[in-house]
Amino acid sequence: MKTQTLMFGGSSLTLFMQPINNRIIALVDCNSFYVSCERLFRPDLKRKPVVVLSNNDGCIISRSTEAKQVGIKMGEPYFKAKPLIDKYKVSVFSSNYELYGDMSRRVMKILKNFSPDIEFYSIDEAFLDLTNIKMDNVQEYILHIRKVILQWTGIPVSIGAANTKTLAKIANHVAKKNKLGVEEFITKDKNEVDEILKTFPVQEVWGIGRQLSKFFNNNNFYNVHQLKYVDNYWVRKNSSVVVLKTIHELNGICCFPLNFQYVARKNCCVSRSFGKTITDLNDLKEAVVMHCMTAAERIRSEGLIVKSVYIFIKTSRFKKDYVSRVQKVDLPIATNNTLELVNLCAKALENIYIKGYFYSKAGVIFSDLKPKDHYEKNLFSDQNLNLDHLMKVIDQTNSKFGRGAISVAAARLNNNSKMNRRYSSKIDTSFIKLAPTVRAY
Repeated sequence: MKTQTLMFGGSSLTLFMQPINNRIIALVDCNSFYVSCERLFRPDLKRKPVVVLSNNDGCIISRSTEAKQVGIKMGEPYFKAKPLIDKYKVSVFSSNYELYGDMSRRVMKILKNFSPDIEFYSIDEAFLDLTNIKMDNVQEYILHIRKVILQWTGIPVSIGAANTKTLAKIANHVAKKNKLGVEEFITKDKNEVDEILKTFPVQEVWGIGRQLSKFFNNNNFYNVHQLKYVDNYWVRKNSSVVVLKTIHELNGICCFPLNFQYVARKNCCVSRSFGKTITDLNDLKEAVVMHCMTAAERIRSEGLIVKSVYIFIKTSRFKKDYVSRVQKVDLPIATNNTLELVNLCAKALENIYIKGYFYSKAGVIFSDLKPKDHYEKNLFSDQNLNLDHLMKVIDQTNSKFGRGAISVAAARLNNNSKMNRRYSSKIDTSFIKLAPTVRAY
């Protein structure tokens, strides 16, 4: 692949000059993903308005098409949308991230069958490189992908295909309004694509948010077609290198190559706001221990170990006497052992806890994460081999019988620290006893 490097102020801009007609990138996006997951187990809600709420049932984070049509806005607080929800009999669900995570893994696993080159962009989006895939027709191929995902998982998706990631994003927007659920720009000529771009406002472009769109609107750029043909010199002078890359992408030049390699995380944060304020130390300890267990499980699944741990608690910043306390703990030996980390977090919490305050949030941050295999061993590195084996057995058991099948006592003192989930579907596809039962009449 040929490349061209341009200087942009003190930065360099690398263009991947692959011929336009040789590159095929598809963006697969699950439609109203959280709502679609809930509908899997409630087929009676098909074509009916449905919304999913954020933590503690605070704001609306997912809407069905029918919910959008009645005027419910994304990110709107639940109490503000309540009149519309009651008026149109909208079904409401609390967030169920265990279910959404499992369904996401199933969809992504299916996508690997259609292309080995895949970038997992988010929980419900992925880019596929179809350049080297043998196919007779791009439209038919991506339509086949959509049909297989719907048949095997029940999750509806929209697929847009183009020569660059930015154009694939726009094609995906078109696909969402298309009855087939797919759209491709590969076989369309330049004029056809330009006519579509004229219907898209600048703020719809991937990577250009509200502030940048205001800037372009003030300079008489209102749609994507106008942005595509903007003078590059003017962009260099008035904007950023990212915007210049985006404009090149609109012209079919790849500036955002797909990232196929897994990048190990540097930090892992697990925190939650409480359903109601907490004053008791034991209730806070329950929350911190639960967060620590979740974080430890995550880094073990990715083959990482932690060297520094932060524990924090805070009251509501909207009330008087706001308090935020944090303590850092440096481990003498990096580890991912739950038992060891739980003890350290519990002791650190005791050091920062102040009696008499109404705490609304607690959390744990694992910092300075490194791959376990790359960690330099010392004289004491092998002392926890038995505990490592124990952690492996616990993870396997929880995977088979459901999260929390094996836990520590400190995480089950009471449920005062749990989130408000009044409308939870309580579906957990990793726990067979919670699966819905189908009966024949």
